[in-house]
Amino acid sequence: MAGRAREPGRSVTSKVVAVLGAFDAAHPRLTLTDLARRSGLPLSTAHRLVAELVDAQVLARAPDGRLRVGMRLWELGQLATGRLHEVARPWLQELFAATGENVHVAVRDGMEVLYVDKVYGRRAVPIVSRTGGRLPMHPTGVGKVLLAHEPDWFVNAYLERELERPTPYTITEPGRLARELEAVRERGYALTHEEMTLGSCSAAVPVAVDGRVVAALGIVLSSRRARELPRLIEPLRTTAAAIARACASLPVP
Repeated sequence: MAGRAREPGRSVTSKVVAVLGAFDAAHPRLTLTDLARRSGLPLSTAHRLVAELVDAQVLARAPDGRLRVGMRLWELGQLATGRLHEVARPWLQELFAATGENVHVAVRDGMEVLYVDKVYGRRAVPIVSRTGGRLPMHPTGVGKVLLAHEPDWFVNAYLERELERPTPYTITEPGRLARELEAVRERGYALTHEEMTLGSCSAAVPVAVDGRVVAALGIVLSSRRARELPRLIEPLRTTAAAIARACASLPVP
């Protein structure tokens, strides 16, 4: 790629990363001007890099002329969590068939939850999670499970941050959240009630392979049905155990 950058101290790689980082769930399509603004690059630099990325199918142009992620980048992205996605998908489908509710599997990526896969139906309560999407850890059931099983130093670092408050019911007080995480570890599952989205509640359990929590499995219901969550813990645990066994049987790459 072009290396004639005028911004001192920034490599071409860092500029490409900035271009790709301009896209997120809230901004899946961008004009060139918006992309340059969100990436912090001069318009001329963004224009040059975008042209090369479009040629490489890393980016693509939508019919309206705006830019979006290209098929090549999507293909590469599938490799990041492909094994877990492939292993978990049939078990998620079975759990959805048995419950009729939104189910998803997630992993920790940095300080966020990354949703690897999701199975849902049009009759289930709408939720904000999406495959490939990210959410804060502390307001979500899967996030609480993952955070609860991290080392103390990580949990302490997370609690020292300014925590997002998506709803009035989100637990953001460090002491209270620490006690909640301890309870999650002790009982082996997490429950949330309107902490991420008003009108929904969730339950989640860990997916542990060889004693290490590698993912979390969650289910989301309408908050009107919160009393039904306890009976869903065992189906969640059964499915999580099946996913864990399948993961353990995969050959080491």
